[in-house]
Order: sequence, then C-alpha cells, then structure tokens
Amino acid sequence: MPEAPGRLGAEPRPPPVLFSVIESPGHPNLSALYRRLGIAEVRLASQRKAVQALKRQAPDYVVAEFFYGFGNNYAGANLSNLDVLLASLQRYAPAARVIVLVQKDQRGYVDRLAERFPLRAVLIQPVTPSDVESALQGAEATINPERASAPK
Repeated sequence: MPEAPGRLGAEPRPPPVLFSVIESPGHPNLSALYRRLGIAEVRLASQRKAVQALKRQAPDYVVAEFFYGFGNNYAGANLSNLDVLLASLQRYAPAARVIVLVQKDQRGYVDRLAERFPLRAVLIQPVTPSDVESALQGAEATINPERASAPK
C-alpha cells in the first residue's frame, strides 16, 4: 500500500524555485513575499547570469524586468533584454512561468515579446507584493490595470 503524503518515509517535496532577475534599482524587493509563499528565490544580477543558472537548475518561475532595446540590435534580431533568457527557458525549463515587470511607457512592446514567448503575467510598474502574489497564484496573462493610469 502506498504511503500517504506527510507520513514518515515519504519524500518531502522541494519548494518551487523562482529566478529573480534584478537588473535595475526599480526592481522591487519581493524576497519576503517569496519566503512567505514557500518559494526558494535565486537572485541573479543579469540576464547572462540567469541563463548560466538555468543550465544548472530549472526554475518554476521567473520574475524579470522588460527593457526595450532602443537603438541597438534589439530592434533587429532581438526585441528586448529578455529574448535570450526566454529562448533559453524554452530549451531548459519549458514549464517555467514568466512574470514580466514593465514601465508603462514600454508596455506596448511586451505584446510583441508575448507573440514569441509564453508569458504568465505582465505587470506595470510600480508593482506591489499583492500584484506579484496574484500573478504567481492566479490566472494566466494577469495584468494590473489599476496601475496603468498611475503617474510615472
């Protein structure tokens, strides 16, 4: 007879892993939220470091800021800072759920990114912990429209 979950001898389930890609001072500190939700946060300071970490460990979630590439190759082959990471996710962690944080003035460019890669949620900055919690636990394609009219 199989053992019931929580009984002695049952393997404990590891906590979900979240890659928090922090490339700017505007990225909110959500570590307390992740701890409260029982999520293991891996803080990464760049897309390059996130791709390297991805090759070692597949995350369940990725939270990263979107920056459109004005005046560089992003407007050609790549659209933003997230293209390479999202392409790598498709190879190494296709089930990872991606939450994108974006400034209001760049929101329109994220739709083009979503045509290429699956995004769980797009949140317009500034975001609150409850916005991110809803995106982590809630429906696909969550957007925080109450922030859409907030001043920059």
